[in-house]
Amino acid sequence: MPSILVAAIDFGTTFSGYAFSFLHDYKKDPLKISANTWTAGVGNLVSLKTSTCVLFDSTQTFHSFGYEAEEKYSNLALDDEHHDWYYFKRFKMMLYNKMGLTREALLEDEKGKKMEAMKVFSSVIGYLKDHMWSTCESQLSGIQDSDITWVLTVPAIWNDSSKQFMREAAEKVGICANDLMIALEPEAASLYCMHQPIQKNTENSTFGVFKSGAKYMVVDAGGGTIDITVHEVQENGKIKELHKANGGDWGGTKVDESFKSLLADIVGNDVMGAFSSIHKYDFLEFLTDFEVKKRTIYPNLAEKVTFKVPISLLETYRETNPGCNIKTAITSNPKYENKLTWTGDKLRMDAELTKALFDESCKKLVDHLKQLFMHSTVKDVPSILLVGGFAESPMLQMAVKQAFKTKKVIVPQDAGLAVLKGAVLYGHEPKTISARVCKYTYGVAMSKIFDSTIHLESQKIICNGVEHCNNLFDIHVRMGQLVKVGEPQVSKKYAVVKPDQTEIDFEIYISNNTDPTYTTEKGCTHLGKLTFNLPDTTKGMDRGAHVHMTFSGTEIVVTAVDQDDPDKVVSTTVDFLG
Repeated sequence: MPSILVAAIDFGTTFSGYAFSFLHDYKKDPLKISANTWTAGVGNLVSLKTSTCVLFDSTQTFHSFGYEAEEKYSNLALDDEHHDWYYFKRFKMMLYNKMGLTREALLEDEKGKKMEAMKVFSSVIGYLKDHMWSTCESQLSGIQDSDITWVLTVPAIWNDSSKQFMREAAEKVGICANDLMIALEPEAASLYCMHQPIQKNTENSTFGVFKSGAKYMVVDAGGGTIDITVHEVQENGKIKELHKANGGDWGGTKVDESFKSLLADIVGNDVMGAFSSIHKYDFLEFLTDFEVKKRTIYPNLAEKVTFKVPISLLETYRETNPGCNIKTAITSNPKYENKLTWTGDKLRMDAELTKALFDESCKKLVDHLKQLFMHSTVKDVPSILLVGGFAESPMLQMAVKQAFKTKKVIVPQDAGLAVLKGAVLYGHEPKTISARVCKYTYGVAMSKIFDSTIHLESQKIICNGVEHCNNLFDIHVRMGQLVKVGEPQVSKKYAVVKPDQTEIDFEIYISNNTDPTYTTEKGCTHLGKLTFNLPDTTKGMDRGAHVHMTFSGTEIVVTAVDQDDPDKVVSTTVDFLG
Protein backbone atom coordinates (compact mmCIF):
# COMPACT_ATOMS: atom_id res chain seq x y z
CA MET A 1 0.00 0.00 0.00
CA PRO A 2 1.67 3.28 -1.08
CA SER A 3 2.05 6.00 1.57
CA ILE A 4 -0.17 9.09 1.47
CA LEU A 5 2.91 11.30 1.77
CA VAL A 6 6.62 10.95 0.95
CA ALA A 7 9.03 13.22 2.82
CA ALA A 8 12.72 13.40 1.95
CA ILE A 9 15.61 14.78 3.98
CA ASP A 10 18.70 15.74 2.01
CA PHE A 11 21.46 15.94 4.61
CA GLY A 12 24.32 17.59 2.71
CA THR A 13 27.89 18.50 3.64
CA THR A 14 27.32 22.23 3.08
CA PHE A 15 23.53 22.63 2.81
CA SER A 16 20.53 20.56 3.92
CA GLY A 17 16.78 20.65 3.49
CA TYR A 18 13.57 18.67 3.22
CA ALA A 19 10.81 18.29 0.65
CA PHE A 20 7.58 16.32 0.40
CA SER A 21 4.72 15.44 -1.92
CA PHE A 22 1.32 13.80 -1.61
CA LEU A 23 0.51 10.60 -3.47
CA HIS A 24 -2.50 12.18 -5.21
CA ASP A 25 -0.33 15.08 -6.43
CA TYR A 26 2.44 12.73 -7.55
CA LYS A 27 0.00 10.76 -9.70
CA LYS A 28 -1.15 13.94 -11.48
CA ASP A 29 2.17 15.81 -11.61
CA PRO A 30 5.29 14.07 -10.20
CA LEU A 31 7.13 17.39 -9.96
CA LYS A 32 4.55 18.96 -7.63
CA ILE A 33 6.96 18.81 -4.70
CA SER A 34 6.91 21.23 -1.75
CA ALA A 35 10.14 22.41 -0.09
CA ASN A 36 10.72 24.81 2.78
CA THR A 37 12.17 28.28 2.13
CA TRP A 38 14.97 29.24 4.52
CA THR A 39 16.22 32.79 5.12
CA ALA A 40 19.75 33.53 6.28
CA GLY A 41 20.13 36.38 8.73
CA VAL A 42 23.41 37.49 7.14
CA GLY A 43 22.68 39.11 3.78
CA ASN A 44 19.07 37.81 3.83
CA LEU A 45 19.97 34.96 1.49
CA VAL A 46 16.80 33.02 0.60
CA SER A 47 17.09 29.39 -0.51
CA LEU A 48 15.35 26.01 -0.40
CA LYS A 49 18.19 24.62 1.71
CA THR A 50 19.84 25.83 4.89
CA SER A 51 23.45 25.66 6.07
CA THR A 52 24.49 22.29 7.58
CA CYS A 53 25.52 23.73 10.97
CA VAL A 54 24.28 22.58 14.34
CA LEU A 55 24.70 24.17 17.77
CA PHE A 56 24.50 22.57 21.24
CA ASP A 57 24.84 24.38 24.54
CA SER A 58 27.41 23.62 27.24
CA THR A 59 25.30 20.67 28.51
CA GLN A 60 25.24 19.17 24.98
CA THR A 61 21.56 20.03 24.63
CA PHE A 62 20.43 20.83 21.08
CA HIS A 63 19.94 24.56 20.53
CA SER A 64 19.57 25.29 16.80
CA PHE A 65 20.33 24.24 13.26
CA GLY A 66 21.13 25.93 9.96
CA TYR A 67 21.35 29.69 9.48
CA GLU A 68 19.88 30.14 12.97
CA ALA A 69 22.77 28.15 14.50
CA GLU A 70 25.32 30.14 12.46
CA GLU A 71 23.87 33.44 13.67
CA LYS A 72 23.54 32.41 17.32
CA TYR A 73 27.11 31.08 17.45
CA SER A 74 28.45 34.19 15.71
CA ASN A 75 26.70 36.41 18.29
CA LEU A 76 27.99 34.28 21.17
CA ALA A 77 31.48 34.68 19.70
CA LEU A 78 31.05 38.49 19.55
CA ASP A 79 30.32 38.48 23.29
CA ASP A 80 33.12 35.93 23.87
CA GLU A 81 30.57 33.48 25.32
CA HIS A 82 30.96 30.69 22.75
CA HIS A 83 33.75 28.67 24.38
CA ASP A 84 31.53 26.12 26.20
CA TRP A 85 29.13 25.64 23.30
CA TYR A 86 29.44 22.90 20.70
CA TYR A 87 29.31 24.07 17.09
CA PHE A 88 29.51 21.57 14.23
CA LYS A 89 29.79 22.55 10.56
CA ARG A 90 30.29 20.38 7.47
CA PHE A 91 30.53 17.30 9.70
CA LYS A 92 28.88 14.85 7.28
CA MET A 93 32.30 14.15 5.73
CA MET A 94 33.15 12.21 8.89
CA LEU A 95 31.15 9.31 7.42
CA TYR A 96 32.97 9.34 4.07
CA ASN A 97 35.08 6.21 3.66
CA LYS A 98 35.00 5.63 7.40
CA MET A 99 36.07 2.06 8.10
CA GLY A 100 35.67 0.80 11.64
CA LEU A 101 32.79 3.22 12.33
CA THR A 102 30.94 2.49 15.59
CA ARG A 103 27.81 3.81 17.31
CA GLU A 104 30.09 5.37 19.94
CA ALA A 105 32.16 7.35 17.39
CA LEU A 106 33.00 10.88 18.50
CA LEU A 107 32.83 14.07 16.46
CA GLU A 108 35.05 17.10 17.02
CA ASP A 109 33.46 20.53 16.94
CA GLU A 110 35.02 23.79 15.65
CA LYS A 111 37.18 24.10 18.78
CA GLY A 112 38.15 20.42 19.05
CA LYS A 113 35.61 19.52 21.78
CA LYS A 114 34.17 16.04 21.36
CA MET A 115 30.60 14.80 21.33
CA GLU A 116 28.89 11.57 20.27
CA ALA A 117 28.46 11.64 16.49
CA MET A 118 25.20 9.68 16.73
CA LYS A 119 23.70 12.42 18.91
CA VAL A 120 24.79 15.15 16.47
CA PHE A 121 23.41 13.37 13.38
CA SER A 122 20.15 12.29 15.02
CA SER A 123 19.54 15.81 16.38
CA VAL A 124 19.79 17.23 12.85
CA ILE A 125 17.44 14.62 11.36
CA GLY A 126 15.03 15.14 14.28
CA TYR A 127 15.09 18.91 13.79
CA LEU A 128 14.34 18.67 10.05
CA LYS A 129 11.58 16.11 10.70
CA ASP A 130 9.94 18.29 13.38
CA HIS A 131 10.40 21.42 11.29
CA MET A 132 8.45 19.81 8.47
CA TRP A 133 5.62 18.86 10.81
CA SER A 134 5.38 22.32 12.42
CA THR A 135 5.82 24.37 9.22
CA CYS A 136 3.42 22.31 7.14
CA GLU A 137 0.85 21.57 9.85
CA SER A 138 -2.02 23.03 7.83
CA GLN A 139 -1.13 20.95 4.76
CA LEU A 140 -0.58 17.83 6.87
CA SER A 141 -3.80 17.92 8.93
CA GLY A 142 -5.16 14.42 9.41
CA ILE A 143 -1.83 12.82 8.45
CA GLN A 144 -0.44 10.26 10.90
CA ASP A 145 3.23 9.18 11.28
CA SER A 146 2.33 5.84 9.73
CA ASP A 147 1.03 7.60 6.57
CA ILE A 148 4.51 8.92 5.75
CA THR A 149 7.40 7.26 3.97
CA TRP A 150 10.64 8.99 4.94
CA VAL A 151 13.59 9.06 2.54
CA LEU A 152 17.11 9.88 3.69
CA THR A 153 19.77 10.64 1.07
CA VAL A 154 23.35 9.30 1.23
CA PRO A 155 26.22 9.37 -1.29
CA ALA A 156 26.38 6.22 -3.43
CA ILE A 157 30.09 5.91 -2.60
CA TRP A 158 29.43 5.53 1.13
CA ASN A 159 30.03 2.11 2.67
CA ASP A 160 27.42 0.01 4.47
CA SER A 161 28.54 1.11 7.97
CA SER A 162 27.90 4.78 7.16
CA LYS A 163 24.47 3.98 5.69
CA GLN A 164 23.52 1.99 8.81
CA PHE A 165 24.76 4.87 10.98
CA MET A 166 22.39 7.29 9.19
CA ARG A 167 19.50 4.82 9.45
CA GLU A 168 19.97 4.36 13.20
CA ALA A 169 20.31 8.13 13.69
CA ALA A 170 16.89 8.55 12.00
CA GLU A 171 15.32 5.74 14.04
CA LYS A 172 16.54 7.40 17.26
CA VAL A 173 14.27 10.40 16.59
CA GLY A 174 11.12 8.38 16.03
CA ILE A 175 11.23 7.49 12.34
CA CYS A 176 9.99 3.90 12.19
CA ALA A 177 12.43 1.47 10.52
CA ASN A 178 9.75 0.16 8.16
CA ASP A 179 8.81 3.68 7.05
CA LEU A 180 12.37 4.70 6.22
CA MET A 181 14.19 4.35 2.90
CA ILE A 182 17.78 5.16 2.10
CA ALA A 183 18.18 6.80 -1.33
CA LEU A 184 21.51 7.07 -3.15
CA GLU A 185 22.06 10.70 -4.10
CA PRO A 186 23.01 10.35 -7.80
CA GLU A 187 20.14 7.89 -8.34
CA ALA A 188 17.68 10.37 -6.83
CA ALA A 189 19.08 13.09 -9.09
CA SER A 190 18.70 10.76 -12.08
CA LEU A 191 14.97 10.30 -11.35
CA TYR A 192 14.51 14.06 -11.04
CA CYS A 193 16.17 14.64 -14.41
CA MET A 194 13.99 11.96 -16.04
CA HIS A 195 10.87 13.85 -14.98
CA GLN A 196 12.05 17.21 -16.33
CA PRO A 197 9.97 18.60 -19.21
CA ILE A 198 11.89 18.23 -22.49
CA GLN A 199 12.87 21.41 -24.31
CA LYS A 200 14.38 20.48 -27.66
CA ASN A 201 16.14 23.67 -28.62
CA THR A 202 18.12 24.53 -25.51
CA GLU A 203 21.72 23.68 -24.71
CA ASN A 204 20.60 21.90 -21.55
CA SER A 205 17.89 19.87 -23.29
CA THR A 206 17.38 16.30 -22.06
CA PHE A 207 15.82 15.41 -25.41
CA GLY A 208 16.72 11.81 -26.27
CA VAL A 209 18.77 11.32 -23.08
CA PHE A 210 16.14 9.11 -21.43
CA LYS A 211 14.79 7.17 -24.40
CA SER A 212 14.79 3.36 -24.19
CA GLY A 213 18.33 1.97 -24.49
CA ALA A 214 19.95 5.36 -23.83
CA LYS A 215 22.99 5.55 -21.55
CA TYR A 216 24.05 8.51 -19.44
CA MET A 217 26.34 9.40 -16.56
CA VAL A 218 25.21 11.26 -13.45
CA VAL A 219 27.86 13.42 -11.78
CA ASP A 220 26.48 14.60 -8.43
CA ALA A 221 28.82 17.39 -7.37
CA GLY A 222 28.05 18.37 -3.81
CA GLY A 223 29.91 20.33 -1.17
CA GLY A 224 31.90 17.41 0.18
CA THR A 225 31.83 14.55 -2.30
CA ILE A 226 31.42 14.13 -6.04
CA ASP A 227 29.39 10.98 -6.57
CA ILE A 228 29.15 9.28 -9.97
CA THR A 229 26.86 6.60 -11.41
CA VAL A 230 26.27 5.38 -14.96
CA HIS A 231 22.74 4.37 -16.04
CA GLU A 232 20.94 2.78 -18.95
CA VAL A 233 17.21 3.21 -19.61
CA GLN A 234 15.36 -0.10 -20.00
CA GLU A 235 12.44 -0.77 -22.37
CA ASN A 236 10.00 -0.58 -19.45
CA GLY A 237 11.35 2.87 -18.49
CA LYS A 238 13.26 1.55 -15.48
CA ILE A 239 16.95 2.28 -14.90
CA LYS A 240 19.83 -0.19 -14.82
CA GLU A 241 23.22 0.71 -13.41
CA LEU A 242 26.10 0.00 -15.82
CA HIS A 243 29.14 0.66 -13.64
CA LYS A 244 29.71 0.57 -9.89
CA ALA A 245 29.22 3.84 -8.00
CA ASN A 246 32.42 5.83 -7.70
CA GLY A 247 33.78 9.30 -6.96
CA GLY A 248 35.80 11.14 -4.35
CA ASP A 249 36.04 14.00 -1.86
CA TRP A 250 36.56 16.78 -4.44
CA GLY A 251 33.37 18.76 -3.78
CA GLY A 252 32.86 22.52 -3.62
CA THR A 253 34.43 22.88 -0.15
CA LYS A 254 37.82 22.17 -1.79
CA VAL A 255 37.55 25.66 -3.35
CA ASP A 256 37.07 27.19 0.13
CA GLU A 257 40.09 25.24 1.36
CA SER A 258 42.17 26.57 -1.57
CA PHE A 259 41.23 30.16 -0.63
CA LYS A 260 42.08 29.60 3.06
CA SER A 261 45.41 28.01 2.02
CA LEU A 262 46.20 31.04 -0.18
CA LEU A 263 45.63 33.40 2.76
CA ALA A 264 47.65 31.16 5.10
CA ASP A 265 50.46 31.22 2.53
CA ILE A 266 50.59 35.01 2.87
CA VAL A 267 49.97 35.57 6.60
CA GLY A 268 51.16 32.19 7.97
CA ASN A 269 49.29 29.22 9.44
CA ASP A 270 49.80 30.57 12.98
CA VAL A 271 48.01 33.82 12.10
CA MET A 272 45.11 31.98 10.37
CA GLY A 273 44.78 29.69 13.41
CA ALA A 274 44.73 32.63 15.83
CA PHE A 275 42.28 34.58 13.63
CA SER A 276 39.80 31.70 13.36
CA SER A 277 40.01 31.08 17.11
CA ILE A 278 40.06 34.62 18.57
CA HIS A 279 37.88 36.40 16.00
CA LYS A 280 35.28 33.66 15.56
CA TYR A 281 32.47 35.99 14.45
CA ASP A 282 34.63 37.55 11.72
CA PHE A 283 35.89 34.16 10.61
CA LEU A 284 32.36 32.75 10.19
CA GLU A 285 31.21 35.85 8.31
CA PHE A 286 34.29 35.60 6.08
CA LEU A 287 33.40 31.97 5.17
CA THR A 288 29.78 32.94 4.40
CA ASP A 289 30.91 35.84 2.19
CA PHE A 290 33.24 33.58 0.24
CA GLU A 291 30.51 30.94 -0.21
CA VAL A 292 28.37 33.57 -1.97
CA LYS A 293 31.28 35.14 -3.88
CA LYS A 294 32.59 31.89 -5.38
CA ARG A 295 29.29 31.39 -7.23
CA THR A 296 29.97 34.56 -9.24
CA ILE A 297 33.31 33.40 -10.66
CA TYR A 298 33.07 32.62 -14.39
CA PRO A 299 35.59 31.05 -16.79
CA ASN A 300 35.62 34.20 -19.01
CA LEU A 301 36.48 36.42 -16.04
CA ALA A 302 39.17 38.91 -17.07
CA GLU A 303 39.11 41.68 -14.46
CA LYS A 304 40.29 41.57 -10.86
CA VAL A 305 37.98 40.21 -8.15
CA THR A 306 37.50 41.90 -4.79
CA PHE A 307 37.11 39.69 -1.74
CA LYS A 308 36.02 41.08 1.61
CA VAL A 309 38.47 39.99 4.30
CA PRO A 310 37.86 40.97 7.96
CA ILE A 311 40.17 43.74 9.18
CA SER A 312 40.81 41.60 12.27
CA LEU A 313 42.85 39.20 10.10
CA LEU A 314 45.27 42.02 9.24
CA GLU A 315 45.34 43.09 12.90
CA THR A 316 46.15 39.50 13.95
CA TYR A 317 48.97 39.48 11.38
CA ARG A 318 50.46 42.70 12.76
CA GLU A 319 50.18 41.50 16.37
CA THR A 320 51.92 38.23 15.51
CA ASN A 321 54.56 39.89 13.27
CA PRO A 322 55.44 43.28 14.85
CA GLY A 323 57.05 45.68 12.39
CA CYS A 324 56.09 43.55 9.37
CA ASN A 325 54.07 44.91 6.47
CA ILE A 326 51.44 42.84 4.60
CA LYS A 327 52.43 44.51 1.31
CA THR A 328 56.01 43.32 1.77
CA ALA A 329 54.75 39.78 2.56
CA ILE A 330 52.84 39.79 -0.76
CA THR A 331 55.53 41.34 -2.99
CA SER A 332 58.25 39.10 -1.54
CA ASN A 333 56.27 36.03 -2.61
CA PRO A 334 56.71 35.55 -6.41
CA LYS A 335 53.41 33.63 -6.57
CA TYR A 336 51.44 36.74 -5.64
CA GLU A 337 53.56 39.67 -6.82
CA ASN A 338 51.55 41.86 -9.24
CA LYS A 339 48.61 39.44 -8.90
CA LEU A 340 47.23 40.41 -5.52
CA THR A 341 46.78 43.57 -3.44
CA TRP A 342 45.49 43.84 0.11
CA THR A 343 44.25 47.12 1.53
CA GLY A 344 42.21 47.20 4.74
CA ASP A 345 39.35 44.73 4.38
CA LYS A 346 39.66 44.45 0.57
CA LEU A 347 41.67 41.72 -1.07
CA ARG A 348 41.97 42.25 -4.85
CA MET A 349 42.97 39.21 -6.84
CA ASP A 350 44.01 38.78 -10.45
CA ALA A 351 41.41 36.86 -12.53
CA GLU A 352 43.75 33.93 -13.24
CA LEU A 353 44.71 33.57 -9.58
CA THR A 354 41.01 33.64 -8.62
CA LYS A 355 40.07 30.99 -11.17
CA ALA A 356 42.99 28.83 -10.00
CA LEU A 357 41.11 28.31 -6.68
CA PHE A 358 38.95 25.82 -8.61
CA ASP A 359 41.88 23.95 -10.19
CA GLU A 360 42.30 21.13 -7.67
CA SER A 361 38.65 20.13 -7.52
CA CYS A 362 38.03 20.44 -11.27
CA LYS A 363 41.25 18.63 -12.22
CA LYS A 364 40.56 15.70 -9.89
CA LEU A 365 37.05 15.29 -11.29
CA VAL A 366 38.15 15.56 -14.95
CA ASP A 367 41.05 13.11 -14.43
CA HIS A 368 38.69 10.66 -12.73
CA LEU A 369 36.10 10.92 -15.52
CA LYS A 370 38.80 10.33 -18.16
CA GLN A 371 39.75 7.10 -16.38
CA LEU A 372 36.09 6.15 -16.12
CA PHE A 373 35.44 6.63 -19.84
CA MET A 374 38.22 4.12 -20.56
CA HIS A 375 36.08 1.29 -19.11
CA SER A 376 34.33 -0.86 -21.73
CA THR A 377 30.92 -0.38 -20.06
CA VAL A 378 31.27 3.41 -19.98
CA LYS A 379 33.23 4.52 -23.09
CA ASP A 380 30.18 4.80 -25.37
CA VAL A 381 28.04 6.75 -22.85
CA PRO A 382 27.12 9.96 -24.77
CA SER A 383 25.65 12.22 -22.03
CA ILE A 384 26.84 13.63 -18.72
CA LEU A 385 24.26 15.04 -16.29
CA LEU A 386 25.86 17.52 -13.87
CA VAL A 387 23.78 17.88 -10.68
CA GLY A 388 24.29 18.99 -7.08
CA GLY A 389 25.07 22.41 -5.62
CA PHE A 390 28.64 22.55 -6.96
CA ALA A 391 27.30 21.71 -10.46
CA GLU A 392 25.87 25.24 -10.53
CA SER A 393 29.43 26.60 -10.60
CA PRO A 394 30.26 27.90 -14.11
CA MET A 395 33.92 26.94 -13.47
CA LEU A 396 33.06 23.26 -12.92
CA GLN A 397 30.66 23.24 -15.89
CA MET A 398 33.31 24.67 -18.23
CA ALA A 399 36.00 22.26 -16.99
CA VAL A 400 33.79 19.25 -17.80
CA LYS A 401 32.54 20.65 -21.12
CA GLN A 402 36.07 21.46 -22.34
CA ALA A 403 37.47 18.08 -21.32
CA PHE A 404 34.63 16.11 -22.96
CA LYS A 405 33.74 18.01 -26.13
CA THR A 406 32.27 14.91 -27.79
CA LYS A 407 29.84 14.34 -24.90
CA LYS A 408 26.58 16.15 -24.26
CA VAL A 409 26.95 17.88 -20.88
CA ILE A 410 23.59 18.81 -19.33
CA VAL A 411 23.05 20.94 -16.22
CA PRO A 412 19.35 20.66 -15.36
CA GLN A 413 17.34 23.53 -13.96
CA ASP A 414 17.63 23.61 -10.15
CA ALA A 415 20.70 21.34 -10.28
CA GLY A 416 21.25 21.98 -6.57
CA LEU A 417 17.78 20.62 -5.73
CA ALA A 418 17.91 17.57 -8.01
CA VAL A 419 18.89 15.20 -5.19
CA LEU A 420 16.31 16.54 -2.70
CA LYS A 421 13.39 16.50 -5.14
CA GLY A 422 14.57 13.24 -6.74
CA ALA A 423 14.58 11.59 -3.30
CA VAL A 424 10.84 12.38 -3.03
CA LEU A 425 10.26 10.74 -6.43
CA TYR A 426 12.32 7.73 -5.30
CA GLY A 427 10.08 7.37 -2.23
CA HIS A 428 7.03 7.08 -4.50
CA GLU A 429 8.68 4.71 -7.01
CA PRO A 430 11.73 2.93 -5.52
CA LYS A 431 11.41 0.16 -8.10
CA THR A 432 12.40 2.60 -10.89
CA ILE A 433 15.98 1.38 -10.31
CA SER A 434 15.94 -2.21 -11.63
CA ALA A 435 19.58 -3.32 -11.26
CA ARG A 436 22.79 -2.14 -9.61
CA VAL A 437 26.47 -3.04 -9.93
CA CYS A 438 28.25 -4.25 -6.78
CA LYS A 439 30.87 -1.82 -5.48
CA TYR A 440 32.73 -4.57 -3.61
CA THR A 441 33.05 -8.35 -3.37
CA TYR A 442 30.99 -9.37 -0.33
CA GLY A 443 31.35 -12.56 1.65
CA VAL A 444 31.68 -14.18 5.06
CA ALA A 445 34.67 -15.66 6.87
CA MET A 446 34.53 -19.43 7.21
CA SER A 447 36.74 -22.44 7.88
CA LYS A 448 36.97 -25.78 6.04
CA ILE A 449 38.80 -29.08 6.53
CA PHE A 450 42.44 -28.32 5.75
CA ASP A 451 43.68 -29.43 2.32
CA SER A 452 47.47 -29.09 2.00
CA THR A 453 47.25 -28.99 -1.82
CA ILE A 454 45.24 -25.76 -1.91
CA HIS A 455 45.36 -24.14 1.55
CA LEU A 456 48.12 -22.00 3.05
CA GLU A 457 49.97 -23.54 5.99
CA SER A 458 49.79 -20.19 7.80
CA GLN A 459 45.97 -20.48 7.90
CA LYS A 460 45.92 -23.95 9.48
CA ILE A 461 44.19 -24.30 12.86
CA ILE A 462 43.23 -27.35 14.98
CA CYS A 463 39.57 -27.53 15.93
CA ASN A 464 38.29 -30.47 18.02
CA GLY A 465 41.44 -32.38 17.03
CA VAL A 466 40.82 -31.83 13.31
CA GLU A 467 42.92 -29.64 10.99
CA HIS A 468 40.95 -26.75 9.50
CA CYS A 469 41.79 -23.88 7.17
CA ASN A 470 40.79 -20.61 8.81
CA ASN A 471 39.84 -17.17 7.39
CA LEU A 472 38.50 -18.42 4.06
CA PHE A 473 36.53 -15.77 2.11
CA ASP A 474 33.17 -17.36 1.21
CA ILE A 475 32.09 -15.12 -1.70
CA HIS A 476 28.44 -14.08 -1.91
CA VAL A 477 28.60 -11.46 -4.69
CA ARG A 478 31.53 -10.13 -6.70
CA MET A 479 32.65 -6.58 -7.35
CA GLY A 480 31.30 -5.43 -10.72
CA GLN A 481 28.50 -8.03 -10.68
CA LEU A 482 25.11 -6.80 -11.92
CA VAL A 483 22.46 -7.60 -9.32
CA LYS A 484 18.71 -7.30 -9.90
CA VAL A 485 16.77 -5.22 -7.40
CA GLY A 486 14.30 -7.16 -5.25
CA GLU A 487 15.81 -10.59 -5.93
CA PRO A 488 18.01 -12.33 -3.34
CA GLN A 489 21.50 -12.79 -4.78
CA VAL A 490 22.49 -15.51 -2.31
CA SER A 491 20.56 -18.42 -0.86
CA LYS A 492 22.60 -20.63 1.46
CA LYS A 493 21.98 -23.11 4.25
CA TYR A 494 23.89 -22.72 7.49
CA ALA A 495 23.79 -25.26 10.37
CA VAL A 496 24.84 -25.25 14.01
CA VAL A 497 28.14 -26.93 14.96
CA LYS A 498 27.29 -27.55 18.64
CA PRO A 499 24.11 -29.10 20.09
CA ASP A 500 23.61 -26.29 22.65
CA GLN A 501 24.33 -23.46 20.20
CA THR A 502 21.61 -20.77 20.27
CA GLU A 503 22.93 -18.53 17.50
CA ILE A 504 25.09 -18.68 14.38
CA ASP A 505 27.52 -15.82 13.87
CA PHE A 506 29.38 -14.83 10.73
CA GLU A 507 31.92 -12.09 10.20
CA ILE A 508 31.12 -10.16 6.98
CA TYR A 509 33.99 -8.96 4.80
CA ILE A 510 34.32 -6.83 1.68
CA SER A 511 37.14 -6.86 -0.83
CA ASN A 512 38.33 -4.66 -3.68
CA ASN A 513 39.31 -7.83 -5.57
CA THR A 514 36.88 -9.99 -7.54
CA ASP A 515 38.28 -13.32 -6.33
CA PRO A 516 39.69 -13.13 -2.77
CA THR A 517 40.64 -16.47 -1.18
CA TYR A 518 41.32 -15.34 2.40
CA THR A 519 39.81 -12.56 4.50
CA THR A 520 43.35 -11.61 5.58
CA GLU A 521 44.43 -10.67 2.04
CA LYS A 522 45.31 -7.12 1.01
CA GLY A 523 42.17 -5.28 -0.11
CA CYS A 524 39.90 -7.14 2.34
CA THR A 525 38.15 -5.22 5.11
CA HIS A 526 36.03 -6.45 8.01
CA LEU A 527 32.57 -4.92 7.59
CA GLY A 528 30.42 -6.34 10.37
CA LYS A 529 28.64 -9.30 11.85
CA LEU A 530 25.69 -11.42 10.74
CA THR A 531 23.76 -13.25 13.50
CA PHE A 532 20.94 -15.84 13.25
CA ASN A 533 19.07 -16.72 16.44
CA LEU A 534 18.15 -20.37 16.99
CA PRO A 535 17.06 -20.44 20.66
CA ASP A 536 15.26 -23.83 20.53
CA THR A 537 17.96 -26.49 21.16
CA THR A 538 15.66 -29.54 21.44
CA LYS A 539 16.81 -30.88 18.05
CA GLY A 540 20.46 -30.64 19.05
CA MET A 541 22.73 -30.73 15.99
CA ASP A 542 19.84 -31.12 13.54
CA ARG A 543 19.18 -27.36 13.32
CA GLY A 544 19.92 -24.64 10.81
CA ALA A 545 18.53 -21.91 8.59
CA HIS A 546 18.07 -21.12 4.90
CA VAL A 547 19.48 -17.65 4.46
CA HIS A 548 18.66 -15.17 1.68
CA MET A 549 20.93 -12.16 1.19
CA THR A 550 20.05 -9.26 -1.09
CA PHE A 551 22.85 -6.91 -2.16
CA SER A 552 20.94 -5.02 -4.85
CA GLY A 553 19.13 -2.53 -2.64
CA THR A 554 20.51 0.71 -1.25
CA GLU A 555 21.16 -1.34 1.91
CA ILE A 556 22.03 -5.02 2.44
CA VAL A 557 18.98 -7.09 3.45
CA VAL A 558 19.20 -10.53 5.09
CA THR A 559 16.25 -12.84 5.78
CA ALA A 560 16.27 -16.41 7.09
CA VAL A 561 13.79 -19.27 7.63
CA ASP A 562 14.06 -22.48 9.63
CA GLN A 563 15.58 -25.39 7.67
CA ASP A 564 12.59 -27.62 8.50
CA ASP A 565 9.79 -25.05 8.35
CA PRO A 566 9.91 -22.41 5.59
CA ASP A 567 7.08 -20.49 7.31
CA LYS A 568 9.11 -20.06 10.48
CA VAL A 569 11.16 -16.86 10.24
CA VAL A 570 14.54 -16.93 11.96
CA SER A 571 15.45 -13.69 13.75
CA THR A 572 18.41 -12.10 11.95
CA THR A 573 20.61 -9.09 12.69
CA VAL A 574 23.25 -7.45 10.52
CA ASP A 575 25.54 -5.13 12.46
CA PHE A 576 28.07 -2.93 10.65
CA LEU A 577 28.63 -0.68 13.69
CA GLY A 578 29.77 -3.23 16.28
